[in-house]
Parts: sequence; structure tokens; C-alpha cells
Amino acid sequence: MEVKQDEEVRVVPKTVKSSYELGSLGSNSKLKGAGSLSEKNMPVQGTGSISRNDMFFRADKIDLKSLDVQLEKHMNRVWSKNVEGQKPKEQWEIDPSHLDLRYLVARGTYGTVYRGTYDGQDVAVKLLDWGENGMATTAETAALRASFRQEVAVWQKLDHPNVTKFVGASMGTSNLKIPSKNGASDSSLPSKACCVVVEYLPGGTLKKYLYLNRKKKLAFKIVIQLALDLSRGLSYLHSQKIVHRDVKAENMLLDSTKSLKIADFGVARVEAMNPQDMTGETGTLGYMAPEVLDGKPYNRKCDVYSFGVCLWEIYCCDLPYPDLSFAEVSSAVVRQNLRPEIPRCCPNSLANIMKKCWDANPEKRPDMNEVVKSLEAIDTSKGGGMIPEGQGAGCFCFAPARGP
Repeated sequence: MEVKQDEEVRVVPKTVKSSYELGSLGSNSKLKGAGSLSEKNMPVQGTGSISRNDMFFRADKIDLKSLDVQLEKHMNRVWSKNVEGQKPKEQWEIDPSHLDLRYLVARGTYGTVYRGTYDGQDVAVKLLDWGENGMATTAETAALRASFRQEVAVWQKLDHPNVTKFVGASMGTSNLKIPSKNGASDSSLPSKACCVVVEYLPGGTLKKYLYLNRKKKLAFKIVIQLALDLSRGLSYLHSQKIVHRDVKAENMLLDSTKSLKIADFGVARVEAMNPQDMTGETGTLGYMAPEVLDGKPYNRKCDVYSFGVCLWEIYCCDLPYPDLSFAEVSSAVVRQNLRPEIPRCCPNSLANIMKKCWDANPEKRPDMNEVVKSLEAIDTSKGGGMIPEGQGAGCFCFAPARGP
């Protein structure tokens, strides 16, 4: 039997219906493109409503191949959404739609820090650039992802007044509106940005605070209070079997009352049961313990060494090795027992803590809970800082004057 081109052929409704229902398309749905169904090729017999049994199509106008392609695409989208929805949500994952980024605070090697709000709370948002736009190798990107997961795994379990409060994180979202200087979106970050959200501390970094006081120095009471905050925070971390591995003034933040909180757990990790499992140069030169610089196994005592350098820095509002290169510092710390010069005006009670903390032998360094007790025992009522109580002139132990 021959079918003429202009002849209307009635298509069995059940065949068409089953194909459409697979894609969740009702009888009134329209598929655009080749083979689309419109009122022109849907003649209606009689008047009134159109039933499924009364639908007629021009057989020569239906592009079945195009319909198959469109149906497959639709089914793939539905399947992808279902799979994505089935992924278990981590306890620390945030809802990106509740995050509002306001302005840039700082920019680093692997990311940027913004100030923003999350559910009405002031937060700092650390966005990581994984180099997924062609700037890093697959191996480098994988390493950064692993580092991020490690940071979140460490930070989200911590709860202490001297540790920056963790709010949440996202492993990758394209829903962030990232501001730039001209108000437009920042296109320098990858399409799927990863972020860590923590409480916002308005006092800035300890490093900035010390720099602002590099000439007049700090009162002894303030020195001891900052040292106690840092030592208590580190003592808590060590009690949780966590080694920070990058203790320095730049990674300490101050709140509105100048209370200090430890931040940035990018290289922190749970302390290994076997010290041989913790090796490699991790940290910042100038604060790194000799065993770390020398590539030897280390443990939490590397944080104690770094604390000793930070304690000196808080007291002096100065940099420990301003005139030496990285290579010179590394070699001298390991081979010549180089340490920062303690000023003559520094009370013995504080100077002794510094010396014990940066001892070349990790086993001779005190635990941080011991350091806390030693600092709590120091009498600050009679002064003892590089700036005497009630006087504006700074200490002249260092000549010529140095500073960051």
C-alpha cells in the first residue's frame, strides 16, 4: 500500500505516548527544532477539547532521529540531577545561596580572602584557586584538593576561644557572586570556586598589629596576654592531636578586644603516631624548627619552637632575621644554632621561656601546657616590656632601631 506525501496518516497514540512519558512530557508539551509538533501539523477533528485519541500527525513531518536525540539529552539531564541529589551532604557544607561576598581583604598564592556575611553573620571567606583553568597540572590540582579537604577536616572539629571559629565550607560551587574592584564579577577564579568560611575578626593579623607598634613597642601586660592567648590555643590543638605546622604572626588574628585567635589550618594535620611519618619542609622560614629545615622526622614540638620565635616577635615588635637571606637563615639555624637576639631589657622569666621553646633538641622543649603555666606565673604589675609603663620612649636595646 502506497502512502501519498500529502495524505494525513493517523499515528497510533500509544506509541507516541510511551516515548513522551519517558521524558516526563505531557500531551501539551512542544519539542522545538526539527520534527517539532505544532498546531499546523496537528489537525483536529470536530470541535471541543482535544483528546489523545483525536491527535493526528503528518508522518512525513516527524523527524524521529531528532526526537531521539532530544529525548536522550533530556533523560541525561534528569539522571545527572538525580545522581547529584543522591550525594551525601557533608556536615560542614554550606548553602552558597546564603553567602554574600562584599569586598577583597587579601590575596595569596593559592587563593583570596573576602569579607562577607553568611546567614547574617560577619564572616571571612577564603576562596581557593585550584588552577583548573589551565594554570596547574592535574597532579597539582589533586594535591590542592587534598590539602583543602585536610584543612576542613581539621578545622571543623575545633572549638576553643583562641581558635578562629569554623562556619562551613564548599567543595565547589558556581553560584558565588565574586566582587572585584570595579564592581563586576571576578573572572580570574575558576568556574567552580571552593571556599572556607570562618568568623570575621576585625582586628586583622598579629603581624600587622606588631608592625603598627614597631617603634613604640607593646606594654608588658599586652605582651603576656597575647602570648597566653597563643599558647592556650596551641595547647588545645596539641590536646586534640593536631600539629599546626605554620605558627607565625601572619596566621594569628585579633578580635575587637585584641584577643588572639589561631587561624589558617592549610598545612595542619593530625599528629602521626610514628614521627617517621611526618617529614618534609612545611611552614615558613624563620619560624621553622631545625629538624623541619633539615628534613628530619618531627612532632608537635615543631610548633613549640615556632611559638618561641613568635614570643620574641611579640615582645620586640620586630623581625627575627631582617638582614639574612632564606638560605643563610636555613643553614645557620640548623648548623650554627642561630636564634633571634633577646634584648637586655627582657625579663629573665620571659627570656627563659623563649630559650626553652627554641632549644635545638625537640625533646628538651616544654609542652605547650607547661608554657601556659610559666606565662601565667609571670608578674606584670611592675612592667618589664620594651616600653616602660607610663613612658612614651621606646627601648634602646637594639641599635640602630630595626623593624618590619
